[in-house]
Amino acid sequence: MKLKFPLIAAFAAMLALTACGGGGDDKPVVSSPAALTKTDNTVGTGAEAVTGKTVTTQYTLWLYNDKVADFKGTRLESGNLRPYVVGSGAVIPGYDQGVIGMKVGGKRTVLIPANQAYGATGNGPVPANSGLVYEIILTKVE
Repeated sequence: MKLKFPLIAAFAAMLALTACGGGGDDKPVVSSPAALTKTDNTVGTGAEAVTGKTVTTQYTLWLYNDKVADFKGTRLESGNLRPYVVGSGAVIPGYDQGVIGMKVGGKRTVLIPANQAYGATGNGPVPANSGLVYEIILTKVE
């Protein structure tokens, strides 16, 4: 009989822990800014990115989260974007619009609404209807 009580107590503890579901929710927050917003962190001094020019950029990408002060939710990736022609449709519309007007050496934070990103379908790690936050550094204009 002495073994019966600890066995029942252990079973009750396991059952209680199973019911809590692990305590975490790994789903990213899905939210989106109302409009595209560009904020220059550093104004460049080189050539300007305009429609028709080939640009090279570095970037860091986060999911937009309206519950965080800087709107930077889950960080998704960072790197160097291969050169592309501004206005050619090679990147999402919000990124393209976010680069226009930058000068080489500049750093800009761009808040992109879902309808100028991946919209209702999402893409890879970006859930449907998610806004994005990019920090973009313009490294070259040709």
